[in-house]
Amino acid sequence: MADEIENQAAVASTESAPEAPREGGRGRGGRGRGGPGGDRGGRDGRRDGRGRRDDRRNEDAGEELVEKLVHINRVSKTVKGGKRFGFAALVVVGDGKGRVGFGHGKAREVPEAISKATASAKKAMVRVPLKEGRTLHHDGMGHFGAGRVYMRSAPAGTGIIAGGPMRAIFESLGVHDVVTKSVGTNNPYNMIRATFAALTDQTSPKSVAQRRGKKIADLLGNAGHASRAEAAAEAEAITE
Repeated sequence: MADEIENQAAVASTESAPEAPREGGRGRGGRGRGGPGGDRGGRDGRRDGRGRRDDRRNEDAGEELVEKLVHINRVSKTVKGGKRFGFAALVVVGDGKGRVGFGHGKAREVPEAISKATASAKKAMVRVPLKEGRTLHHDGMGHFGAGRVYMRSAPAGTGIIAGGPMRAIFESLGVHDVVTKSVGTNNPYNMIRATFAALTDQTSPKSVAQRRGKKIADLLGNAGHASRAEAAAEAEAITE
């Protein structure tokens, strides 16, 4: 009988004892900065989540881009201890499938300036409609500052008749046949801006037909094609 009473007392004492704070709870151990599994564990979890999201963004943005360095300018500043050099880079970036952009960056070192310019160019990419994926749909003219550029579509096999910054743009854009002419300044910044002004004015028969509420074959037929059948066949070949 005495043994049963002692056992009941031991069970009652254990049931009435306060529960110890769990790890990661709101007790002193969990609320402290170094508590085991408290708020620190939540922050670590959020950091891991952000890391995974960054990895997904990198995978989604993992497209092959053509990067071309157009120009590097070095400037120097005379200070008390000597000369301090800085670099400015001009970069053109494109995917070779109708998207292209340009950007410039400044830094104390050349690689950092190029990386800044490349990042700026990727953010400012524009889409240009291409005819058959190789040339422009129509002739164009661009003007910026003292620079003026002219560009014309060309038949297959012509190649890129352009020089300097304009050639870098067309190679990154994916154009294989084009004839261009630059008049005025040879400043690479103004030449590139004038070229982009002409490229942004490019329109495709598909966009014009949608804007006017007509069919592409009707537009091509009114443009002076030999027959209605040829216009319809050419309209079917236009994808952009």
